[in-house]
Amino acid sequence: MYHSTCSPRTSPSPCEELSGSRRGPSEIGSPTSTRNPMADWQIRTKRPLRGPVREEAGPTLKNYITPTGLQRLKDEHRFLLSRERPAVVEVVAWAASNGDRSENADYLYGKRRLGQIDSRIRFLTKRIDAAVVVDPAAPRPGPAATRVFFGATVTYKDAAGLEHVVSIVGIDEVDLDRGYISWRSPLANALMKASPGDRVDLRAPAKTEHLEIIDVEYAPIPMDPFREPLGAQSTPKVERS
Repeated sequence: MYHSTCSPRTSPSPCEELSGSRRGPSEIGSPTSTRNPMADWQIRTKRPLRGPVREEAGPTLKNYITPTGLQRLKDEHRFLLSRERPAVVEVVAWAASNGDRSENADYLYGKRRLGQIDSRIRFLTKRIDAAVVVDPAAPRPGPAATRVFFGATVTYKDAAGLEHVVSIVGIDEVDLDRGYISWRSPLANALMKASPGDRVDLRAPAKTEHLEIIDVEYAPIPMDPFREPLGAQSTPKVERS
């Protein structure tokens, strides 16, 4: 049989004081408790949890582009909006009428393709709206005619003595095989505002390269026109005999 080590007394024993100091969950919030649930509720009401701070959208970055480059964007936008998208919508509608969509390959592919087209249309719309057209062949007044700005074709010499020719174009016109570099590229930033005979530094993470400007020219920069992609839904299908 269990026997308590505490003997009955008239005054509170250490065991009674210890047991009295432990209050169960039912005692919290009772009239003898010092915690006030109403006060906690009022604090949460007055100081609600803050949501994530959303920063305001910054100014739209200008999209410098040549006239032919802008025309190529517009041609692609027109093709997707007026020809390719309606053709895909027609295929999706036809596939949806054939029954179970969950196992309908034509329907699933069409929906995915439609999402890609809509995403591309939104992208092109933003690029066209932000476009600032600069004609490389337009005459530059005074010293600007021999300084490097957007649209310039620059001949420069690297540290090894090799000559390179680059044309500074828009982000949507980059073609490294033809020497077309973006106006926001590190090389274009190094060449900006330089004149023939100037030496500039091309800073890269690994090293800094010294370049010498040989010539600066402003002339038309050829651009390939927009061509319909192979396998486009709107392309007429050739029937085999």
